[in-house]
Amino acid sequence: MTAELQPEQGLVDIAVLDDDRDFLQYIEDFLRDEGIYSVRVFERAAELLESAAGQRPDIVLLDMKMGRTRGDEVLERLLALYPDLCVIIVTGYPSLEDMRATFKKNVFDYLAKPFTLNQLRQTLANAVERYGLGRALQDRLRDKLGQRIRVLRAERNWSLKDLAAASRLSVSQISSIERGANLPSMESLLAISRAFGLKPSQILASIDF
Repeated sequence: MTAELQPEQGLVDIAVLDDDRDFLQYIEDFLRDEGIYSVRVFERAAELLESAAGQRPDIVLLDMKMGRTRGDEVLERLLALYPDLCVIIVTGYPSLEDMRATFKKNVFDYLAKPFTLNQLRQTLANAVERYGLGRALQDRLRDKLGQRIRVLRAERNWSLKDLAAASRLSVSQISSIERGANLPSMESLLAISRAFGLKPSQILASIDF
């Protein structure tokens, strides 16, 4: 079974690792039929890691029991390479101990086989919402930057008027930036950064984009 080399533009890119070929085909068909996902499926961990190095997936569905391959080792490798990656564990051998251990490693969710398609659909929808997936990069940047500026303002107990006065921008300009309606111009970002006593690069580095 082969994986597509390049995910389709604008779709949420999902990589699936499982040693059950029938399950992979079933999941691949379902996700493609949903119309909002591009799918790459793998039977070997090395293939997944190689593909992810070329194009990091948005979500990984990871089986925990794959013969000689240990899912927890693959999980550790993935999160070491991509700390904010959305990983959803799927396993036919669920246990409370394993569930607790995987959540400690910052996985997003845990699905025990057999799960229903509605359960998978809802879990993926939750992941898409939480991680802001399937949206244009510019939209995601607007949201993250707006949220960060709002947090910086709140940390100083500043109102919109306070930040407007410190940056010499209008209240409406700052409000639209914080709401994610508009990206700040370079001049506006410089003015806001100076108001907070920061460099623009410090604000951009803090939004994990």
